Amino acid sequence: MKKVATRFAPSPTGPLHIGGVRTALFNWLYSKNKKGDFYLRVEDTDKERSKEEYKNQIIKSLKWIGINYDGEEYIQSKKVENHIKVANELLKNGSAYKCYCSSEEIEEQKKRARQKKIPYIYDRKWRDKKESDAPKDINPVIRFKSKIDGTSILKDLVQGDVEIDNNTIEDFIILRNDGTPTYNLSASVDDHQMNMTHIIRGDDHKINTFKQIQIYQAMKWEIPSFAHIPLIHTIEGKKLSKRDKASTLDDYSKIGIIPDALRNYLLRLGWSYKDKEIFTLDESIKFFNLEGIGKSPSKLDMSRILSINEYYIKNISENDLFDQLIEYCKLYKSEIQSDKKDKLKKSLIFLKNKAKTLEDIFNNGQYITLDEVNFDQDDIKLIDDKAKKVISDFCAKLSNIDKLNKETLEPIVNELIKSNDTNFKGVGQPLRIALTGSKFGPGIYDIIISLGKEEVTKRLTDKKLS
Repeated sequence: MKKVATRFAPSPTGPLHIGGVRTALFNWLYSKNKKGDFYLRVEDTDKERSKEEYKNQIIKSLKWIGINYDGEEYIQSKKVENHIKVANELLKNGSAYKCYCSSEEIEEQKKRARQKKIPYIYDRKWRDKKESDAPKDINPVIRFKSKIDGTSILKDLVQGDVEIDNNTIEDFIILRNDGTPTYNLSASVDDHQMNMTHIIRGDDHKINTFKQIQIYQAMKWEIPSFAHIPLIHTIEGKKLSKRDKASTLDDYSKIGIIPDALRNYLLRLGWSYKDKEIFTLDESIKFFNLEGIGKSPSKLDMSRILSINEYYIKNISENDLFDQLIEYCKLYKSEIQSDKKDKLKKSLIFLKNKAKTLEDIFNNGQYITLDEVNFDQDDIKLIDDKAKKVISDFCAKLSNIDKLNKETLEPIVNELIKSNDTNFKGVGQPLRIALTGSKFGPGIYDIIISLGKEEVTKRLTDKKLS
């Protein structure tokens, strides 16, 4: 049996879309499950819109989420001569023909179709004409001779049998009049020459598949298996586009979504295995199959992404979480100073408790990483004379204890509640504002222990509080 080979074939005409990432993931997992190979093919033949920065972003995105392709990237534009060669072979064996219709004629045909409110299909004018009838002043396009009669059935590994009337597929262009190949020709030739066994892609490619199968048949090539995945929709049920706010991996990376969590979410977006929700990487490879892919579009649900991310934040090792947090701060916030890293790492045990993202951890822990407290202007107004006395009393009692822990701090707080005729909030809130700049944040004992006695004393005696 032939070794399984799949590919992901994005065009570098914009940042990699979340739907593309899921397609890449499904291809990669299928190959790895079958002990096969997975390739990245960059379809950069659209010279006007293809950009090196987008190619780099695609490669970086796949690496970020943990999808590793085999070998080097396959660059489509370097293989154009192969595509042209196949177009000429199709001409030679009678499966293609030169079409000399002018752009005005084609526009006229399209206009008539619009008036009749029917889809435009090229009228095959040059399909059976002789070369001797050709006008001298027009560069022809080369069109594929599509089947006219009968039906074709695609045995789709996700959708089941898909049937189409052959006459609905026009004689599509395979070589433009400037000699450049079109998508359907290039993709077919590349897939054949790369020895692809399975083509797994979005179901918006179904019509292309019927065209590409005809090219395979005309060239007497072995036809790969096809699987078409339903698209991803927004929560409102519209097709997700590149213009949507949460459409690229950068959108998720910026708010502190962990790569493993997003990969887990995308795996479960339109695929299921029993009632399992959380998958390690090894489990993803072991259990992935095409039978588990649903036939309906999936809805991108941000609250579910945050929920899975929260699970990962609470359950991965603290060393791993810390490394990811430091990298996240370096990329999107400010680099954590060396002398603050140790305190931050020790504090992860409670900082992660109320966090759904790495950004939440950063925000919750900012009081540790900053050199001086940035006071919320509304919150500092709460430091009235009574609050100032609480802070001053606490500071005096703090100087008498050597070890900071809940056991040594709790009696002090209880004593202050009693002596100031207040409650826990009456003590905790002024201390939290004085130490972090805000009335919101981690528990007061956690804040005090994480900062250490020296830093707590320094902050409680800050002149801005007097």
